[in-house]
Amino acid sequence: MSDMTDKTEIRTDGAPAPAWAYSQGVRKGPFLQVSGQGPQDPQTGAHVHLGDVKGQTRRTLENVRAILEAAGASVEDVLMFRVYLTKRADFALMNEAYSEFIEEYVGSGVKPCRTTVFVELPHEAMLVEIDAQAVLS
Repeated sequence: MSDMTDKTEIRTDGAPAPAWAYSQGVRKGPFLQVSGQGPQDPQTGAHVHLGDVKGQTRRTLENVRAILEAAGASVEDVLMFRVYLTKRADFALMNEAYSEFIEEYVGSGVKPCRTTVFVELPHEAMLVEIDAQAVLS
Protein backbone atom coordinates (compact mmCIF):
# COMPACT_ATOMS: atom_id res chain seq x y z
CA MET A 1 0.00 0.00 0.00
CA SER A 2 1.32 3.46 -0.90
CA ASP A 3 1.65 6.24 1.61
CA MET A 4 1.14 10.00 1.31
CA THR A 5 4.72 10.58 0.12
CA ASP A 6 4.45 8.42 -3.01
CA LYS A 7 4.24 10.23 -6.32
CA THR A 8 2.31 8.59 -9.13
CA GLU A 9 2.55 9.53 -12.79
CA ILE A 10 -0.82 9.80 -14.52
CA ARG A 11 -0.96 8.76 -18.18
CA THR A 12 -3.89 8.46 -20.57
CA ASP A 13 -4.44 8.08 -24.30
CA GLY A 14 -7.38 10.47 -23.81
CA ALA A 15 -4.98 13.43 -23.87
CA PRO A 16 -1.96 14.20 -26.07
CA ALA A 17 1.26 12.44 -25.13
CA PRO A 18 3.84 14.73 -23.50
CA ALA A 19 6.15 16.19 -26.13
CA TRP A 20 9.06 16.84 -23.76
CA ALA A 21 10.31 15.78 -20.33
CA TYR A 22 7.15 16.03 -18.23
CA SER A 23 4.18 13.96 -17.08
CA GLN A 24 0.59 14.53 -18.16
CA GLY A 25 -0.25 14.56 -14.47
CA VAL A 26 1.25 13.69 -11.10
CA ARG A 27 -0.61 12.64 -7.96
CA LYS A 28 0.94 12.82 -4.51
CA GLY A 29 -1.37 11.96 -1.65
CA PRO A 30 -4.67 13.72 -2.30
CA PHE A 31 -3.08 16.31 -4.62
CA LEU A 32 -3.20 16.06 -8.40
CA GLN A 33 -1.38 18.44 -10.73
CA VAL A 34 -2.26 18.32 -14.43
CA SER A 35 0.39 19.70 -16.78
CA GLY A 36 -0.51 22.46 -19.18
CA GLN A 37 -2.56 21.11 -22.05
CA GLY A 38 -3.12 22.62 -25.45
CA PRO A 39 -5.61 22.27 -28.28
CA GLN A 40 -4.32 18.98 -29.65
CA ASP A 41 -6.20 15.95 -30.85
CA PRO A 42 -5.30 13.16 -28.41
CA GLN A 43 -4.98 10.51 -31.13
CA THR A 44 -2.99 12.42 -33.75
CA GLY A 45 -1.27 15.11 -31.67
CA ALA A 46 -2.30 17.65 -34.34
CA HIS A 47 -3.29 21.14 -33.21
CA VAL A 48 -6.99 21.69 -33.90
CA HIS A 49 -9.37 24.64 -34.31
CA LEU A 50 -6.65 26.81 -35.83
CA GLY A 51 -7.39 30.49 -35.25
CA ASP A 52 -10.50 29.66 -33.12
CA VAL A 53 -9.79 30.32 -29.45
CA LYS A 54 -13.23 29.12 -28.35
CA GLY A 55 -12.77 25.75 -30.08
CA GLN A 56 -9.19 25.52 -28.81
CA THR A 57 -10.30 26.26 -25.24
CA ARG A 58 -12.90 23.48 -25.30
CA ARG A 59 -10.43 20.93 -26.76
CA THR A 60 -7.81 21.98 -24.20
CA LEU A 61 -10.25 21.59 -21.30
CA GLU A 62 -11.33 18.16 -22.60
CA ASN A 63 -7.65 17.12 -22.57
CA VAL A 64 -7.35 18.32 -18.96
CA ARG A 65 -10.55 16.44 -18.07
CA ALA A 66 -9.18 13.20 -19.57
CA ILE A 67 -6.12 13.40 -17.31
CA LEU A 68 -8.24 14.22 -14.26
CA GLU A 69 -10.43 11.19 -14.95
CA ALA A 70 -7.40 8.93 -15.54
CA ALA A 71 -6.34 9.84 -11.98
CA GLY A 72 -9.77 9.08 -10.53
CA ALA A 73 -10.73 12.75 -10.27
CA SER A 74 -13.27 14.97 -11.96
CA VAL A 75 -13.61 18.64 -12.85
CA GLU A 76 -15.53 18.96 -9.57
CA ASP A 77 -12.26 18.15 -7.72
CA VAL A 78 -10.35 21.04 -9.35
CA LEU A 79 -9.39 23.86 -7.00
CA MET A 80 -7.50 25.94 -9.58
CA PHE A 81 -7.24 26.32 -13.34
CA ARG A 82 -4.48 28.42 -14.85
CA VAL A 83 -5.21 29.74 -18.34
CA TYR A 84 -2.49 31.05 -20.63
CA LEU A 85 -3.63 33.09 -23.64
CA THR A 86 -1.55 34.57 -26.42
CA LYS A 87 -3.87 37.56 -27.01
CA ARG A 88 -5.85 39.75 -24.64
CA ALA A 89 -8.47 40.11 -27.41
CA ASP A 90 -9.25 36.37 -27.07
CA PHE A 91 -10.27 36.63 -23.40
CA ALA A 92 -14.05 36.97 -23.96
CA LEU A 93 -14.30 33.96 -26.30
CA MET A 94 -12.04 31.84 -24.07
CA ASN A 95 -14.16 32.81 -21.07
CA GLU A 96 -17.34 31.85 -22.95
CA ALA A 97 -16.02 28.33 -23.72
CA TYR A 98 -14.58 27.99 -20.20
CA SER A 99 -17.88 29.04 -18.59
CA GLU A 100 -19.84 26.51 -20.69
CA PHE A 101 -17.41 23.75 -19.66
CA ILE A 102 -17.61 24.65 -15.95
CA GLU A 103 -21.40 24.78 -16.07
CA GLU A 104 -21.45 21.33 -17.68
CA TYR A 105 -18.99 19.62 -15.30
CA VAL A 106 -19.27 21.41 -11.94
CA GLY A 107 -22.63 20.38 -10.54
CA SER A 108 -22.00 21.73 -7.04
CA GLY A 109 -22.02 25.30 -8.30
CA VAL A 110 -18.73 26.00 -6.47
CA LYS A 111 -16.56 27.16 -9.34
CA PRO A 112 -12.81 26.47 -9.27
CA CYS A 113 -10.41 29.37 -8.82
CA ARG A 114 -8.78 30.65 -11.99
CA THR A 115 -5.86 32.78 -13.08
CA THR A 116 -5.49 34.01 -16.65
CA VAL A 117 -2.24 35.39 -18.02
CA PHE A 118 -1.11 36.51 -21.47
CA VAL A 119 2.04 34.83 -22.78
CA GLU A 120 3.83 33.33 -25.74
CA LEU A 121 3.17 29.59 -26.06
CA PRO A 122 5.42 26.73 -27.27
CA HIS A 123 3.69 26.22 -30.64
CA GLU A 124 2.56 29.03 -32.91
CA ALA A 125 -0.82 27.32 -33.55
CA MET A 126 -1.66 27.44 -29.82
CA LEU A 127 -3.88 30.30 -28.72
CA VAL A 128 -4.46 28.80 -25.26
CA GLU A 129 -2.90 26.43 -22.73
CA ILE A 130 -4.53 25.34 -19.46
CA ASP A 131 -3.31 23.45 -16.39
CA ALA A 132 -5.19 22.35 -13.28
CA GLN A 133 -4.67 21.44 -9.66
CA ALA A 134 -7.14 19.13 -7.93
CA VAL A 135 -7.54 17.53 -4.54
CA LEU A 136 -9.03 14.05 -4.27
CA SER A 137 -10.70 12.77 -1.13
